[in-house]
Amino acid sequence: MSRPSLPLFAAWRQTLRAGYSWKALRGDLSAGLTVGIIAIPLAMALAIAVGVAPQHGLYTVLIAAPLIALCGGSRFNISGPTAAFVVILLPITQQYGLGGLLLCTLMAGVILITLGLLRAGRLIEFVPYPVTLGFTAGIGIVIAVLQIKDLFGLHLAGTPQHLLEQVNLLIHALPSLQLGDSLVGAACLATLLIWPRLVPKIPAHLVALAIGALLALALERLGLPVATLGERFSYQLDGIEHPGIPPFLPDLALPWNLPGADGQPLALSFELIRQLLAPAFAIAMLGAIESLLCAVVADGMTGSKHDPNAELIGQGLGNLAAPFFGGITATAAIARTAANVRAGAFSPVAALVHAGVVLAAILLLAPLFSYLPMAALAALLLMVAWNMSEPQHVVHTLRIAPRSDVLILLTCLVLTVLFDMVLAVGVGLLLAAGLFIKRMSELTDTAALSRRQREALQDLPEHVLAYAIRGPLFFGAAEKALSVLRRFTPGVRIVIVDISAVPLLDMTAIAALDNVLRDYRLQGIALILSGPTAQVRLQLRRAGIHRRAGQLAYVHDLPQAREKALRWLDETAR
Repeated sequence: MSRPSLPLFAAWRQTLRAGYSWKALRGDLSAGLTVGIIAIPLAMALAIAVGVAPQHGLYTVLIAAPLIALCGGSRFNISGPTAAFVVILLPITQQYGLGGLLLCTLMAGVILITLGLLRAGRLIEFVPYPVTLGFTAGIGIVIAVLQIKDLFGLHLAGTPQHLLEQVNLLIHALPSLQLGDSLVGAACLATLLIWPRLVPKIPAHLVALAIGALLALALERLGLPVATLGERFSYQLDGIEHPGIPPFLPDLALPWNLPGADGQPLALSFELIRQLLAPAFAIAMLGAIESLLCAVVADGMTGSKHDPNAELIGQGLGNLAAPFFGGITATAAIARTAANVRAGAFSPVAALVHAGVVLAAILLLAPLFSYLPMAALAALLLMVAWNMSEPQHVVHTLRIAPRSDVLILLTCLVLTVLFDMVLAVGVGLLLAAGLFIKRMSELTDTAALSRRQREALQDLPEHVLAYAIRGPLFFGAAEKALSVLRRFTPGVRIVIVDISAVPLLDMTAIAALDNVLRDYRLQGIALILSGPTAQVRLQLRRAGIHRRAGQLAYVHDLPQAREKALRWLDETAR
C-alpha cells in the first residue's frame, strides 16, 4: 500500500489540472491588483487594532500571503491580517509586547502545520454553526467598541483590560470628544454606506479614505485638529525620526529579540513559551476555522474543491515565516477572497500579485499614508465589524433555530464579548456536544415489540419475554435502555432482545450489557440477541461476550430467536 502524499501545493496542482491560459493570467492580474488595493488600508488598520505599528500589517501580507498561496490548498483564498484575530491578539500585545505577539504567531504556525500533517482539516467541519456565528458576532461587537476611541478622538484615562472596562472609560472620556475626528469619521462612515450603491465597481473604502484625508486637511486649516497616522506612529532612519511607516522592506529579526511590553527585548524561556501556549493554540484554532470556512465559501462561488489539510499546512508555514520579518498573525479573509473571485481570479497567482501590490505601496506610497486620519481607519474597521457580525443572520437564526441552538449562539456571543473567544468556543462546543448527546439518547429506547415483530415470534410461552432496542447504545443512552431488561416479574427464564436497529455500541454499553448478563446468570435467565449487525457482533466478541449454551445466543432474526428459546425451554424441562 502506497503512503498518502504530503498535502502541499494542492492549489497549484488543481490549477494545472484545470489548465492555465492567457485569459486566466489576465484574470489573476486584475483580481490581484483589485484585492491588493483593498488590502493596504485594511492591513494597516488591523495592525493598529491589535496594538502594533501599521507597517506590521503590511509585512504580514508581504510575507505570509504569498507563502500561503504557494503552499496552501485553496486556489482562491487571500490571506493576511483579519478582524477576527483582534480580540485574541490585542491582549497578547498588551501583556507581552510586539515580541510576544510575533513569538505567539510563530508557535501558532507550528500548531497549524501539525494539524495539517495529522490530516485534521476535516475536524473543523464539526464546529456547529451556532458556535461559529456566536463568537463571530461577539468579535464584531468587541471590534466596534474598540474603534469608538479613534472615531471620536477620545482620550482614555488608562488601558482597559476587558470590554466592560473599555465601555466605562469611553463614557468617562466623552468630554474629550474632538469635533474634527468626529466629522471625519462620520463622513467616512457615510461614504462606506452610500458609495457601494452608487458606484459598486470602485472599492468604497478607498473613496472613504481619500475623502477622510482631504476633509482632515481642510479641517486642519480651519483650526480643527484631526489625529493622523503620521502623528501616532513613526520610525527611525539613521538616528532621525520620521512620521508614518518606513518606505523599505523589513529586516530579518528573531521575534524573541524584539521588545516586550516593557520595551526591553524578550528573554526566550520555557516559562514564556508555557504562558504563550494557550493563546497560540487559540490563534491556531481560529486561523484554521477562518481559513477553511473561507475556502468553503470560495468553493461555493467557483465550483472548485479545496484541500483542507494542505490549506492548514500553508497557513502554518505563512505564520511560521512572517514573524521573522515583523508580520503578525495571518489567515484567509472571507471578504478579500470573495472580492478576489468576483474580480476574475483563477489561481494562486492572484494572491501573489496582491502581495506585489502591497510591496509597491510600501516602497512608493509610504509617505502618503502618514496623512490618513485615525478616525477614517476606525470607520473602516467599524464597517468590517458590522459585516463580520452578520446581524441579519444572527436575527434570522434566533427566530427560526431550536431553543438549544439559540442558547449556544447567545452563550458564545456573550462570553466572547464579556470574556474572550477561547472560553466562548470551548463552552459553546461543550454545550453543543451535551445537547447532541441528549438528543441522541432520546432516540434510543427499549420498548415492547411492534406488531410485525410479535407476529414473527407468534405465541411465546409465559416464561419468555421479548423487547426491542432502537438507536445507538452509547454512554448517554446505554444505562437507560438496558435497565429495562432488569424489570420483569419472577418466573421469566428467557429474554429475547431484538437489536437489529442498534448501529453501534460503546464501552459503556458493553459494560452495562455485561452487568445484565451477570445478573441473568445469577437468576438462571438466558439472553438471546436477535439481529445484531456485523459490527456490533464483532464489538461484543472483542469484549469477551461470547455465545454460551443455555445462557447467551446470537441469532439472525426473530423467528430463529423463537426456535432457540423453545429449544432451550425443552432442554431444561427434560
